[in-house]
Amino acid sequence: MAENQNSLVQFFEQTNNKLDRIEQGLIAQKTVLNFEDFCRYVGISKSYGYKLTSLRAVPHFCPHGKTLFFEKAEVDKWLLQNPIRTHTQLQKEVSSNNSRK
Repeated sequence: MAENQNSLVQFFEQTNNKLDRIEQGLIAQKTVLNFEDFCRYVGISKSYGYKLTSLRAVPHFCPHGKTLFFEKAEVDKWLLQNPIRTHTQLQKEVSSNNSRK
């Protein structure tokens, strides 16, 4: 009996994981995200998402005064801001700047 329950639990966990991956794939194809899609896409909690929007830290739209929407391309730009350069990239920049002098 316990083995059957374990098998069912594993089956439901695997099914749930597959559904999550399918949802992620569908979200990735959208051009406009609602608030829940945005939080899933970025990988943050809803409370942190609300904090980001209330601080105007992430670009978003509020056409009806309540519902939040996000342009996926803008979210991607926001996610890729402030890049951290590798040591190799920094060395190349220093070399490039030194050769200009």
